[in-house]
Amino acid sequence: MEERKLDINTVIGFVLLFGIMIWYFYQNQPTPEELEAQKQAETEQVEAAKQAKAQDESLTAITTPIEDYNENVPDSLKQAMLQNKLGDLAFAYSLGTDIDGTTDVETDVLALKFNNKGGHLAEVRLTQFVDYDELPIYIVKDGNTNFNLNFATTDNRILNTEDKPFQPSVTKNGENTVVSMKLKFSESKYLEYRYELKPNDYMIDFTIQSQGLDGVVNSSQEINLDWKLKGLRHDQSITYENRYTRLTYQHDGDKIDKLAQMNDDEEVVSDVSWLSYRQHFFSSILVADTPFKSVNMSSKDLVKDEEVDTVFTKLYASKIPVELKGGNFSKSMGLYYGPTDSKVLKTYDKNLEASIPFGWGIFGWINKAVFIPLFGFLSSFLPYGIAIIVMTVLVKMLLSFVQYKQFLSQAKMKILKPELDAIRAKYKDNKMKAQQETMALQSKAGASPLSGCLPGLMQIPVFYALFMFFPTAFDLRQKSFLWADDLSSYDSIAQLPFNIPFYGDHVSLFPILAAIAIFFYMKMTTGQQTAMQAPPQEGMPDMSKMMKYMIYFSPLLMLVFFNNYASGLSLYYFISNLISIGIMLVIKNYIIDEEKVLAKIEISKSKPKKQNRFQKKMAEMMEQAEQQKQMQQRKKKK
Repeated sequence: MEERKLDINTVIGFVLLFGIMIWYFYQNQPTPEELEAQKQAETEQVEAAKQAKAQDESLTAITTPIEDYNENVPDSLKQAMLQNKLGDLAFAYSLGTDIDGTTDVETDVLALKFNNKGGHLAEVRLTQFVDYDELPIYIVKDGNTNFNLNFATTDNRILNTEDKPFQPSVTKNGENTVVSMKLKFSESKYLEYRYELKPNDYMIDFTIQSQGLDGVVNSSQEINLDWKLKGLRHDQSITYENRYTRLTYQHDGDKIDKLAQMNDDEEVVSDVSWLSYRQHFFSSILVADTPFKSVNMSSKDLVKDEEVDTVFTKLYASKIPVELKGGNFSKSMGLYYGPTDSKVLKTYDKNLEASIPFGWGIFGWINKAVFIPLFGFLSSFLPYGIAIIVMTVLVKMLLSFVQYKQFLSQAKMKILKPELDAIRAKYKDNKMKAQQETMALQSKAGASPLSGCLPGLMQIPVFYALFMFFPTAFDLRQKSFLWADDLSSYDSIAQLPFNIPFYGDHVSLFPILAAIAIFFYMKMTTGQQTAMQAPPQEGMPDMSKMMKYMIYFSPLLMLVFFNNYASGLSLYYFISNLISIGIMLVIKNYIIDEEKVLAKIEISKSKPKKQNRFQKKMAEMMEQAEQQKQMQQRKKKK
C-alpha cells in the first residue's frame, strides 16, 4: 500500500480548521450563571444514573439467579429484597466501596482476587503451575464458586452475604498479608471475613467473626455457610481426570469417606474435621479448627459426553451450620487451594494426604510405606521415566521367588502328567475314585495345583497398589519420557478424526507395547498350563478353552482400557511383562532341571506322607461320598 504524506495544502487546512474551532469556542463561552446551572444539571444526572444502575443490578440479581446456586425467590419477597439491595448499594457508595470491583493480593504461590460483593474469593490462580495446554491453573474463576453465609435478622429478613457489599482492607501481620472484608451494618456493627495469607503457603487462615450483631442476628433461626464449587478441567483427558475427581472428607476422629466417584451423591455427616473438593491433581479443602457438627454435602457429575462437556468435571456443594458465640460469629477455619501432593499436604499435620486415593487397606499401606518413598528417592537423582523402569526392576526382583514357585509347581505337574492321565483312564467310570487317587499322588509327590496359585495371589496387592499409585503420583505430572509429553496423562502418537467408544480419539503407544508384552507372556505361561490340563469332566467348563480366550482378552483389555490412562502406568506394565518373560526363560532353561525335580518327586513318593488337617478332612469327605455312591448303586441293583 502506498504511504500517504502530508503536503503543504493539508497542513494549511488543519491550521485553519484549528483556528476556526478556537474562535468558535471563544465566542460561545458560557456565562457564570450558565456554568452554575450546567454543574447542577450534571450532578442530578450522575445521581440519577447511580440510582438506575442500582435498580438494574438489583432486579437482575433477583430475576437472573446464578446457575445451580440461587434458590427461586417468591414474588412476594422481591420488592422487599429490592429495597434492601438498594440500601446496601447506597451504603457501599457512602463508604467509597466499588461493589463490582475486586481486591487483588498475590503471594509466592497464589494470585487471589476477593470479590467486594460477597466478600469471598472470586479468583484463585496457582502461580507455579500450568495445565496441559500451557495455560495458568485456576481453581476459582468466572463465577464457578459460591461462598455464602445466610441467616435471619431480628426483623425477620433473610440476609445472604453473597449479595452484600463488603468493605475491603489489606494490612500486614509480620510477613503475613491480612485481607479483611467487612459487611458493615453501622460503624460499630459489622460481619468480617478475615483472610491471612502466609508466604509460600497454599493454606489460607480464614475466620468468620463479627462485632455488635447480638441484636441483629436472629439466633433462633438456622445459620448456614454454603460452599459450592464447579471443578475446572485441567487435564488432557476430561474423562480420566473426572475419574480421580471426588469429594472426600474426614469425620468422627480419623475416619475417611468419599461420595460416589462417577454418579451423583449426597450425604449428611456429623463431626467433620475437613472436606476436600479434589480435582485430580489440585484440591480445594476446607479445614475446621474445631469439627463441624454437621455437614450436608453433595456431588454432581457434570461430564456426560466428553465431546461436549469440556469445561467442568463435578459440582460440589456443602451446607455447614454455624453457631453464634455470645450473639456474634467466631469460627476459625483453613482454606487450602493447591496441589494434591502428599508431600505438601503432610506438612499441615491434619491428615489431609488421606484425601488422595492411594487404595484401601493393605494396598494403601504398600503405597505409603514402600512405593511413594522408593519412587521419591529414585526420582531425586534419575529422570522420571528411568525412575519408573528402575522401580519396576526392583519390584520384579523382589517378586522373582514367586515366579520361581509357580514354575516349579508347573514343572512338577508336567512330570506327573503321564501318571495322572493313567489314573484318569483307569477310573474313567468312577470320577470320585479318580479324584482320590489324583490327590494321593500329588500329596506323595509334593506337587499341588494350589502351590502354584498361592504365590500368584501374593502379587495382587502389589499389582493393585501400583495401579493406584501412578494415576495419583503428582511428581509425574508434566514430566516427559521418550515420546510421552506427560507421564501422568496418555501418550498420544496419532489423533483420530473420530471418537471410538471406550477407546477415545487418539492412539497411545505405551498401552500397545504393554498389550504385546502381555500377549507373549500369557502365550508362554498359558501354553504350559493348558498342556497339563486334564480333559474336562462332563458338565464342567473346558478350562483350556477359557485360558486360550484369556490370551487374547487380557491384551485387548490393556489396549482399550489403558489408552486414556497415565502413560507412566502403561510404561510400568510394559517393562514388568518384559522382565517377567525374561525371568521365566531363565528359570525354565537355567534354574529348573526337570531330571532333578523328577528325582526329588520319586524320593518324596517313597517316603510316608503325613497329611495336614485340610488334606485329612478332604480325604474323609471324599471317602464318605464314595461310600454313599456305592450304597446307592447297591440299592438300584436290588
